Amino acid sequence: MITLEHDSRGIRQRALALFTTRARQAVGLGGDLDIRITSNAEMRDLNRRFRRKNKPTDVLSFPSDTPKLAGDIAISAEIAGENAARLGHSVETELKILILHGLLHLAGYDHETDKGEMAEQEAKLRGRLNLPGGLIERASGPTKRKAARQGRRR
Repeated sequence: MITLEHDSRGIRQRALALFTTRARQAVGLGGDLDIRITSNAEMRDLNRRFRRKNKPTDVLSFPSDTPKLAGDIAISAEIAGENAARLGHSVETELKILILHGLLHLAGYDHETDKGEMAEQEAKLRGRLNLPGGLIERASGPTKRKAARQGRRR
């Protein structure tokens, strides 16, 4: 289920739901899933409570220990809007990028601790799902991506 708790102009909830179904199948993630598109204030609160970081963030994933539940994803509508404007694509496209990133975390990937596996999987799925550059790619830049690839070859 996708809940829009923030300004939803230009966001087609049905399109996001259909994308989420396709992306979940591509990731291989089963179980119930809730996605909440919310404000920076709520994202700051969630990030502070669960990650001890006192700032809003674009996407947070909360995996479930119950097999019938995949987990929850929270997304900042404001950060998604800023990213979309900066990168020249629609807010809906940015939300899809964030949803895919969150789904990969729910599936057990962690770009902060792996050796590029999540980045590789995200890139492959972005291509399959017709999405532009993803979060890991943006954050790492070309130098870090090259070093990560070289580290995996060793």
